[in-house]
Amino acid sequence: MTHEALLSDAGKRWSADEFEARLRDKGTSYHIHHPFHVMMAEGRLTQKQMQGWVANRFYYQIAIPVKDAAILSNCPDREIRREWILRILDHDGFEIGGVNDAGGIEAWIRLGEAVGLTRDDVTSLRHLAPAARFAVDAYVNFARRQPWQEAIASSLTELFAPHIHQQRIETWPQKYPWVNSEGLQYFRNRLTQARRDVQHGLKFTLDYFSQSRALQERALEILQFKLDVLWALADAIMLQQCEIEIRGPKS
Repeated sequence: MTHEALLSDAGKRWSADEFEARLRDKGTSYHIHHPFHVMMAEGRLTQKQMQGWVANRFYYQIAIPVKDAAILSNCPDREIRREWILRILDHDGFEIGGVNDAGGIEAWIRLGEAVGLTRDDVTSLRHLAPAARFAVDAYVNFARRQPWQEAIASSLTELFAPHIHQQRIETWPQKYPWVNSEGLQYFRNRLTQARRDVQHGLKFTLDYFSQSRALQERALEILQFKLDVLWALADAIMLQQCEIEIRGPKS
């Protein structure tokens, strides 16, 4: 967009407060409202269904640092890279200066064990639904191919994540007492990590995309795309679990 176009569009831009409010309003499309997640929150999932969810979502967990590495590879801004790389360390883990953090991927494997799966059940991806793989791959490809600024904006589903993590921490011990509570550490970790990530990603999005109304609207489109990815992932898992109930597990 030219400088002249930006100036002519300036009067149409939303204020920072209105822009942020519109981004947050997208939370009505967050997958916490998906029927499968509603069932989860209400304690209506069977152990097999919970296991299916954990096994499928593992593919999303291992894709997150790949997605973030793609953003870093496209980003020429050193300060952005220094902040963003923390997301990779959060999930892949690290051993630096005597500090050893196994990371979120390992924590998710332990969640799998807590719901009755083996490590191999989770890491082999043999329970992964094809449509779940497709949805996650679409998100990774978006981060690789689109401008890094847009890839950053796509991360803003984190605005809504702390609530769903807190919900699981509070309800699972009562709704699913058979789940080993140690397996909930992933959600506990993300309460802090997601809020830190939101602070950084939201500030960047508000600053960069507020150059014009067109960019602000583009940010909303990008956020909706990511919300659609998460919704499609939940659709894939729910359909898979329904098919298993009807046909029985594959031999």
